[in-house]
Amino acid sequence: MDIRKQLLSDHSKSNTDEIVFHIMENPERLIELMDLFFNGDSLIKQRSAWVIGDLGRAEPQLIAPFHAQMIAHLKTPKIHDAVKRNTIRYLSEIELAEDLWGEAYDLAFKTLSSNNEKVAIKVFSMTLALNIVKKIPELKEELRYIIEEQMPFGTSGFKNRGAKTLIALSKL
Repeated sequence: MDIRKQLLSDHSKSNTDEIVFHIMENPERLIELMDLFFNGDSLIKQRSAWVIGDLGRAEPQLIAPFHAQMIAHLKTPKIHDAVKRNTIRYLSEIELAEDLWGEAYDLAFKTLSSNNEKVAIKVFSMTLALNIVKKIPELKEELRYIIEEQMPFGTSGFKNRGAKTLIALSKL
């Protein structure tokens, strides 16, 4: 399979699943996918981000060596929202290595604090930050403050996740 060609052929769940399955069967091809994610054009990065998230949920050990690079990649100027959304969503659903907590929390907090980010990206950032606060409870007041500050201006989805996050923070 030509992964780049396959990514461009169709933007669908079935195509994403096909690429995920191919890489699970041929893990040596992961380097090619990650290179497309980090260095491809905007469309390739967007589509590969979906594949990487699904692959990481299915086979976490395959993607784990790239976590630090993925977090660093999120700081790229003008990165497409789909890349941010898929990457932060994935990072919010996994167990990050302790040495990445600080950088991941900083990224999530800055994203959550921004008035220019899309709601889904902020909501996934909230979850990522909460996951880290569960391990570093000293950060809970900082996270609580920024959520409470943003709640009056948030969408219903943001307010819903914010309320649930505040309840979780109160139990720490």
